[in-house]
This record gives sequence, C-alpha cells and structure tokens, in this order.
Amino acid sequence: MREIQLRDAKANLSAVVDEAVDGKPAVITRHGKKQAVVLGYEEWQRLSKVPSFGRLLMAAPTGAGDLPARNRSKLRKTDF
Repeated sequence: MREIQLRDAKANLSAVVDEAVDGKPAVITRHGKKQAVVLGYEEWQRLSKVPSFGRLLMAAPTGAGDLPARNRSKLRKTDF
C-alpha cells in the first residue's frame, strides 16, 4: 500500500480516489505519521461486514456430541 503525504493527497485527490476505486488504497501521512487510509467503497463495505466472533461460533457446524459434557462439580476453595 502506498503512502502519500496529506498535502499531496489534497493536490491530487481525484487521482488518489481513482486508484482506491481500482483496488490500490493509499495511506495518508501527516508529519510522517500514518493518519488515514483511502480505499474504495466496495472494499470498505466488505471489511465493515466482518462477523463477530460470537456469530462465527454460532455458525460453526457442530452437533450435540461434538462438545464435551459440562463439569457440574462444585468449585474448589482457594485461599488468597
């Protein structure tokens, strides 16, 4: 991913956006520090719809016998 200084991004915004739409995102830097990323809208949509870990677990193809039985014994006592 290419890096471009903020002032150059301002001067060439149309070209930066065109490249992002073509699948070439750019990191915008300010004073040598990475500040923002310009990427195409479709790529942003794809990345923003990442499922949560809980949804991934719920979608896992597991059956009733795939998980071990829950240990129902009492908790042991500990001294702190």
